[in-house]
Amino acid sequence: MTQPLYRTLNAFLRQRYGKRVQKITLDAGLTCPHRVSAGRGGCVYCNDKGSGTGAFSRGMSLDDQIETQMKAAVRKYHCEAFIAYFQSYSNTHAPVEHLKALYDHILPYPEIVGLSIGTRPDCIDEEKLTLIKSYAKDRLTCIEYGLQSASDETLERINRGHTVQTFIDAVHLTARYPIRQCAHVIIGLPGEGVDQYLQTARLISHLPITDIKIHLLYVIRSTPLESLYLNGAYQPLALEEYARAVALFISYLREDIVIQRITGDPHPEELVAPLWAREKHRVRERIHQSLVELDLRQGTNYRGT
Repeated sequence: MTQPLYRTLNAFLRQRYGKRVQKITLDAGLTCPHRVSAGRGGCVYCNDKGSGTGAFSRGMSLDDQIETQMKAAVRKYHCEAFIAYFQSYSNTHAPVEHLKALYDHILPYPEIVGLSIGTRPDCIDEEKLTLIKSYAKDRLTCIEYGLQSASDETLERINRGHTVQTFIDAVHLTARYPIRQCAHVIIGLPGEGVDQYLQTARLISHLPITDIKIHLLYVIRSTPLESLYLNGAYQPLALEEYARAVALFISYLREDIVIQRITGDPHPEELVAPLWAREKHRVRERIHQSLVELDLRQGTNYRGT
């Protein structure tokens, strides 16, 4: 049997549950402190939907979102179980009592076997982790922290609003709880090349990270990045560059890390560039080809401490 090129989320969930488990994305109507409270304007690539669906602003309650998305996932994927993913903005940016009321929406659904919470590493503390831990007794529970890059220079350039050390501190704090940790990183950030991508991969692999999402930096409408692109100050990666960079990145990851995604998933009506980002299947196939051509797989270049 051919060894898989990398450890996928679908394979991990099927091994754990013995059936297809699908994520459903939820918009709880929260905000981002970097964009709103701190008044720093948000990251250069993020629009006013907070990288989410915008369902809350359209008047959809969490219960409606859960019901609608589960039905759609059953039709498309024939799945039997779900992970509720609080995606939009920063889903720990609220008082604990309010967060509990939001997360508790999943409790009436026994078919929801997991809870995943997307947030920033500067929006977590022990009180919130204790709350999230309470769901881990009965469900697979994960916090998804945005890192994007292991370079403080890059984080400043993209107006990220926190440092690499902030991320490291959050990861070590969370590791004290029975909660999985998924790091989000972006390939193609302004001013970065392969050396910076691999620096990020090495950092992830030497932290108690269990999962990772690898995103393509694409340009969407009404963002500062769009202005940079239109002014010629930013040029997105070509597909071949991206595929090769992701293949190399994967080779520097520990073998046990679950790779939840290897490319972005832009809303077609919002995408400005690169247009090939719409072709998710083609992008994934080209990354797989690059792994084969370079004779790489997850962990090939990982060197433990």
